[in-house]
Amino acid sequence: MTVVVTRDVAPRIRGFLASCMIEIAPGVYTSPRLSTAVRERVWTVIAEWFEELGGRCIVMTWQDPRTPSGQMVRVMGEPPVELIDHDGVVLSRRASTLHDE
Repeated sequence: MTVVVTRDVAPRIRGFLASCMIEIAPGVYTSPRLSTAVRERVWTVIAEWFEELGGRCIVMTWQDPRTPSGQMVRVMGEPPVELIDHDGVVLSRRASTLHDE
């Protein structure tokens, strides 16, 4: 299963993703059986367009049994969380916010 999540990207990128994957929620695209070659081509196209058109963030993830966590993650832009590789496991960390009262 390949999943792509977009935030604030150009309609061209969203349209392209919708042409090769199912949009299950606004900005969230999935494909159960995307081959490695197709997945790499999709990433190449959206990376080129993202650089040209700008946007906030694109995250792609898929199953990869060669990694300790069994999952690969690619990120373009600024995700709402920081993704950290810790001993082969991808963790997400959100910046702490302190509220003065």
